[in-house]
Amino acid sequence: MSRRLLICAVAAALLAVAAPAATAAPALPLGHAGRFLTDAQGRVVILHGYNMVYKRPPYDPTAVGFGDDDAAFLAAEGYNTVRVGVIYKAVEPSPGSYDDAYLARIASVVDTLGRHGIVSMLDFHQDLYNETFQGEGWPDWAVQDDGLPHEPKSGFPANYLVMPALQRAFDHFWNNDPGPGGVGLQDRYAAGWRHVAERFRDDPNVLGYELMNEPWPGTTWQSCANPAGCPAFDGVMAGFIRRSIAAIRQADAHTLVYYEPNVLFNDGADTNLGSTGDPHAGFAFHDYCLAAGSSGHDDPSCDPSDDLVFANAAKHVAATGATSLLTEFGATDDAAILTKMAARADRNLVGWQEWHYCGCSDPTTSGPGDTQAIVLDPSKPPTGANLKTAKLGVLSRPYPQVVAGTPQTFGFDPASKRFDLRYVTSRAGGGTLAGGARTEVALPARQYPRGYDVTVEGGLVRSGAGARTLEVAACAGVRDVAVSVAPGAGRVTQTCTPPPPLGAVIHLSASPRSTRAGRRVRFAFLARVRVAGRLRPLKGARIRFAGRNATTNRRGRAVIVRRFGASRRSRRYTARAFRRDLRTGRVVVRVRASRRR
Repeated sequence: MSRRLLICAVAAALLAVAAPAATAAPALPLGHAGRFLTDAQGRVVILHGYNMVYKRPPYDPTAVGFGDDDAAFLAAEGYNTVRVGVIYKAVEPSPGSYDDAYLARIASVVDTLGRHGIVSMLDFHQDLYNETFQGEGWPDWAVQDDGLPHEPKSGFPANYLVMPALQRAFDHFWNNDPGPGGVGLQDRYAAGWRHVAERFRDDPNVLGYELMNEPWPGTTWQSCANPAGCPAFDGVMAGFIRRSIAAIRQADAHTLVYYEPNVLFNDGADTNLGSTGDPHAGFAFHDYCLAAGSSGHDDPSCDPSDDLVFANAAKHVAATGATSLLTEFGATDDAAILTKMAARADRNLVGWQEWHYCGCSDPTTSGPGDTQAIVLDPSKPPTGANLKTAKLGVLSRPYPQVVAGTPQTFGFDPASKRFDLRYVTSRAGGGTLAGGARTEVALPARQYPRGYDVTVEGGLVRSGAGARTLEVAACAGVRDVAVSVAPGAGRVTQTCTPPPPLGAVIHLSASPRSTRAGRRVRFAFLARVRVAGRLRPLKGARIRFAGRNATTNRRGRAVIVRRFGASRRSRRYTARAFRRDLRTGRVVVRVRASRRR
């Protein structure tokens, strides 16, 4: 669901080069090693993609024209995942009776995406529980509201806060109260998931099962609207998660099962969920800033809140051993919001599924539905005026689809179009990868329409010139590899010398170190960094000196010409060398007083 606010009142409450592998990225099926998704070769997988959820009958993406041309378009843009909405009301239209024709239509979407190398997250999607509350999700027979008022009808998301009947329906679900036939509502829900898992258990194109979109706590929601969250409700929800996973495991022992924290996590409340005890569990989280939602535009006050959401997610997966995925953010045309969130995910080494592929007459979104779209009408070709190219220019960005080892850092600078990746060749979770295993980086044409230059330290490029997927293999015996990409004519600079360790100090020297005021002087700077016990030239370091800037060449050298005006006093000027993965280097230059006449 696309939620950009939950009402401002809540905001106030929250604070070796060998023979290359022949398989495409990633090799299926997917698994995980701790926080990282992994492919069948043991390489770390990073996902970028979108949500495709159709919330109106008949509840499947094909009904609005989503098909092969959309999948081909996404693949061409460099995306490798889609979160596919599955509506429980369509799965189990009457108690204990499942609509396999509906699941077959969902399977056709998964198959279509899979033919283009895109993996699907199957998401039991709900917003506001059911149509009777102006939402979608549960079947009508699962609505128990005790006759409480359906007023006021304030739409999404306000009904969560103000509609007594909606809150009571959630209470009955979390209590697993008996529904039709005396069967608990959660038990029915879990059995529905078991039936879905029976249908998809052998499909390698299914990334995982996401148990419920944005769980709402019901009448206890106010206890969750604080930075510490709500241990009591999270304890109740933990029982639901275990019950649902147990039902799925009766049909499917291996596919990842993702669970979400309660929805207020999205706005900065912590989660108190513990480990599920399942070795194939994933933590799905969303990030929507309330301040941005109320204005529709970027708000700097959102930065601490958004950082907190990621920090809480990182803390949770570190404690539980689950993998993680950002399965919603965005729902906006604001480039600043999208740019910041994509960069934040990169910094945290987290993959994402942005909300949303289309407007698709969404009944539960904030603002006009097409605000959330990248394609206005999926029934038409995804070209020309049917695309939001400005938004694609932000989101179609370079990223490592698979890493032959464990990523340490990666990121993209939209201004310079520079992409950087550093990784170690040891396998996530321990062990080593097969010789020649490739790292594969998506390089969308939107960022590099005229080509790109590549620099690799500790490895060699194994893909063709201008390929939209850059392939790199580490050199034999090398542990650390660094890859940099920038717009260019196709130049490749590669070496089997590993990059400097992260955080190494830049050694900066200057010539001359001393001069006299009143002269025009050519200063030559040399930047070096220690690698394997030796000081080696550092290319690409930015030198700042006396108000001037330069960048070091492949020999680690840069020149700045500066004239210092006549002065009766001697002064000291500090030159600094920067590279974002290294510690700043400094050297002091003395400018002596002018000669007296």
